[in-house]
Amino acid sequence: MTTSPGHTTAAPAVLVLEDGRVFHGRAYGAVGETFGEAVFATGMTGYQETLTDPSYHRQVVVMTAPHIGNTGVNDEDMESRRIWVAGYVVRDPARVPSNWRSVRTLDEELSAQGVVGISGVDTRALTRHLRERGAMRAGVFSGAALGDGAALLERVRSSPAMTGADLAAEVATTEPYVVPAIGEKRLTVAAVDLGIKGMTPYRMAERGIEVHVLPATSTLDEVYATAPDGVFFSNGPGDPAAADHPVAVMRGVLERGTPLFGICFGNQILGRALGFGTFKLKYGHRGINQPVKDLATGRVEVTAHNHGFAVDAPLDQVSDTPYGRVEVSHVCLNDNVVEGLRLLDRPAFSVQYHPEAAAGPHDAAYLFDRFVELMRDDNRRRVSLMEGQRA
Repeated sequence: MTTSPGHTTAAPAVLVLEDGRVFHGRAYGAVGETFGEAVFATGMTGYQETLTDPSYHRQVVVMTAPHIGNTGVNDEDMESRRIWVAGYVVRDPARVPSNWRSVRTLDEELSAQGVVGISGVDTRALTRHLRERGAMRAGVFSGAALGDGAALLERVRSSPAMTGADLAAEVATTEPYVVPAIGEKRLTVAAVDLGIKGMTPYRMAERGIEVHVLPATSTLDEVYATAPDGVFFSNGPGDPAAADHPVAVMRGVLERGTPLFGICFGNQILGRALGFGTFKLKYGHRGINQPVKDLATGRVEVTAHNHGFAVDAPLDQVSDTPYGRVEVSHVCLNDNVVEGLRLLDRPAFSVQYHPEAAAGPHDAAYLFDRFVELMRDDNRRRVSLMEGQRA
């Protein structure tokens, strides 16, 4: 990515898709060029959380909501230390933000962080194109980066694809850190950061959990050096088929029988650890209004999603794995994609969506309580075994 500061009078810009389709508009944010996978997000709120979600690393995000930037940018709603999207595509950017928490405009924030964007695009037509043709590589060009259309298309087609990309270590913390429990400390969790959102350890801290956030490259010994009551695997970017290291660590956790919870990328890692395959969705699930059914209760939850890959597991049967029986626990009602896994013989489960919901609905917040109960049950079991051995 190469950029220069944005200008008051927006320069011409162009979005070039891998299949040759071109959309013209005006520069929004930094001026220059950027490349990534073009995807669309359907949330009508929470654009700041979307921009700072590490799962969007190396993606050009198209916002389907027509008006973006209305509430400006603040310093409290960041989900990580920076904006991670590779590029940003909007239809009608706000000329003046209006919100008591706003400290600067979205355009200013994109410019300051070197994020190349484009506005004035017919995002309805673009979204329909991506739904029909699938997510694909794209480039956004403005200012001096503009040039011959054939040359720009060739540059897009030579940029890296998302399939086969191992990206978690690029967005994860490089040093461990601790999020202390709010109030009395009751439990300790080792959270493997594959691209974690800031709200996730906060939701656990609210429940009396001290969270040790660890780099994606952490070894099994480093995970257990925290003396965890449970282990958590976070969301993150990239192709799960390329994430061999976290799969190996998760298998070690399963072998030890420690309570385990994974979300989003963590769900895909659990799928691989159990022996299932993963596959790339045509255009993915990205938004805060996705209906998911809990197969055990029949309850339908409105949930927040951000994933372009999914687990290939049978929906209608219990599967045998090296770690015991497993079943699909949740399914997306839009397309029957696996949205959760639950082990029947070990204390482990996962979901494909985001129960921390920043921004988004809170229907799935109970999953953190379920994780707490798994850890408490495991601790009671261990105490009972120790007392039995003493007797």
